[in-house]
Amino acid sequence: MATTDAVAIFAEGTFEDQINEFAEYISQSRPEPERAPYVESIQEKLVVEEGQTPLVRMSRGGEIFLTVLDDVKGLARALSETKKRVSDLLPTIAASPAEPAIKYRILTNLFNALPRTSALRLPVYTTLVELASANDELHVLHVSRADVEKWLGEWAVPADTKAAFLQTLADVFDKASQPETAHYYRLTHVRALGGAAPAAQPAALAAISAALSDPAVLDFDALFKLDAVVAASAHPLFALLRVFLTGGLDDLRAWQGANAGVAETHGLDAAQLERKIRLLALADLGFQNIGQDLPYAQVAAALQVDPAHVERWVIDAIRAGLLTGKLAQPSQTLRVTRATARTFGKSEWALLARRLAGWRAGLAGVLEVVAAARRRNDAVAAVVAPAEKQAEGGEVAVEAAA
Repeated sequence: MATTDAVAIFAEGTFEDQINEFAEYISQSRPEPERAPYVESIQEKLVVEEGQTPLVRMSRGGEIFLTVLDDVKGLARALSETKKRVSDLLPTIAASPAEPAIKYRILTNLFNALPRTSALRLPVYTTLVELASANDELHVLHVSRADVEKWLGEWAVPADTKAAFLQTLADVFDKASQPETAHYYRLTHVRALGGAAPAAQPAALAAISAALSDPAVLDFDALFKLDAVVAASAHPLFALLRVFLTGGLDDLRAWQGANAGVAETHGLDAAQLERKIRLLALADLGFQNIGQDLPYAQVAAALQVDPAHVERWVIDAIRAGLLTGKLAQPSQTLRVTRATARTFGKSEWALLARRLAGWRAGLAGVLEVVAAARRRNDAVAAVVAPAEKQAEGGEVAVEAAA
């Protein structure tokens, strides 16, 4: 029998109608063969025999109501018992000596058998994820961001429980050497906590330190805008995050001087931080000079490196996806064709507006050149056409005379 996820709504109606609806609802918790007989038994009790007085009918109705009420209480107890059984079952499955594939199949079947809104789906899937991670087989689950987002919207669990699940996902993807996905779930975890939760600030600081220490993370704009991160603005790590969003190497060194020991406390490597800030500074320089040739000396000054090392830094920035361009060794220049801005604020919008105005003026010039060429062609055609026509007439006249 096909099952659907639904919310039971008991509308107003007669006593008999409401008891029938309750009976239909309660029957869904019973095995398939028992459902119809249960509903029929309740309906039989609702039958009013001829000659019964109103008092007898009221008394009989009360008995039926108490019967259904006991069944509802039994349903609640059954659900509570189901939750306990699932909670006891999950660690047993995880610790079983059976092959991992068998355990994955059991947990997957259990997950799929539960209603979409069931709170039990979360611990089942958490166990499945942790088990696959422990076996270094996270890839077999094909965890989808879209699925996770949909499930979190469906599961009837508290917000802090959902946030803990997101942290679990961030941890297992870190372990699986998938830093981009881990970073995504880390941000989603902090976003889910909001700014007021007791766990928000520790989670925000952990997300900042993880993003700064991860060589693959070079976009800090989304992290900087999270409520929990903004709420931690008094912490030195927030100031460091701001440096990576808008500052340069000198700003980083000033922060290090004013906050001795903070980076080490949070597991941040000084050399890794300097490498990141140089790559971001190069991206900024490229963004401000798209379509232009940058001398190696100018790039070296911005990065505070020897000009002989400029090409290596440019290649690293290209590999990181921060910019694209062409190095010209003979002229010692970098031609920038694309670059990524660290953040898009007023200055970036103003720069974009100036570029659009320049492109518009250039396009207008091209259109004017094309229009001028067309006018010249039309003028030449106007002169040549009558002459050709006259020449054709002369040839006809000569042929006729001959």
